[in-house]
Amino acid sequence: MLQLNVKNETSRLRAVVLGSAVHNGPTPLVHEAYDPKSLEHIKAGTYPLEKDMIVEMDAFNAVFQKYDVEVYRPEMIEDYNQIFTRDIGFVIDDIFIKSNILPDREHELDAIQYVINEIDSIKVVRPPEEVHIEGGDVMLWNDYVFIGTYKGSDYKDYITARTNMQGVNYIKELFPNKIVKEFDLVKSKIEARDNALHLDCCFQPVGKDKGIIYKRGFREEADYMYLVNLFGKENLFHIERNEMYNMFSNVFSIDENIVVSEKNFTRLNNWLRAKGFIVEEIPYAEIAKQEGLLRCSTLPLIRD
Repeated sequence: MLQLNVKNETSRLRAVVLGSAVHNGPTPLVHEAYDPKSLEHIKAGTYPLEKDMIVEMDAFNAVFQKYDVEVYRPEMIEDYNQIFTRDIGFVIDDIFIKSNILPDREHELDAIQYVINEIDSIKVVRPPEEVHIEGGDVMLWNDYVFIGTYKGSDYKDYITARTNMQGVNYIKELFPNKIVKEFDLVKSKIEARDNALHLDCCFQPVGKDKGIIYKRGFREEADYMYLVNLFGKENLFHIERNEMYNMFSNVFSIDENIVVSEKNFTRLNNWLRAKGFIVEEIPYAEIAKQEGLLRCSTLPLIRD
């Protein structure tokens, strides 16, 4: 049996589900795009190729092997995007929560069922249908659970709004001892530079007390200030609009002092090293074209 344990984003990783780019399928048509960044690249003819994305994911896997992390991969589904495992489920403490994702993506959950079968069934939950929540919006920080949401009355009109207030309340009920704090995120269907698809597109903790943050990803300044007050401004790396677009906040921690980052994130990687982090740089710019990066491609199961 898998003994799940995830309490934060940065403790030593022992087991993870890493997505797959194999048999990723043809470039989607314009009307099939789930987010504005993919749409932009479909229209421009620069949508990433399967062979390039496989190379990037292999590089990520190699880092996990280096640090002796047990890696599970989804079972193969022909012509199907299975890169972003973060969306389909997530672990809080020792509970595996299946996401109610976009209906087109339901098979992604089937492809990791063999992993879920290794978990005690009373530790696996699926929220009721009206509850929308995806792993990219759920950020653990010990006693805190930070959740990205969208509070606009036009929620249903946004394919980029992935977690609703029912999702926030569901987590509050499931974990009454946690401090659950929701953040109202900026959404756009047409401009990727103004679309915080998930919370991890505009914020993520690193190390014990630091974080990466994009102020304009929050609809309310009070939400941004909540994090500034909690972490301290001097502990936060502030990213710019274009850096948010390139997914600077979507790195991934293997340990409190080890961060996997995109090799082109020079400004961030220099800051991390100056703060004492080991930075494992890998190429991930092609996958980034689908508005997801390193954190999005992982589903952590066990951290120390």
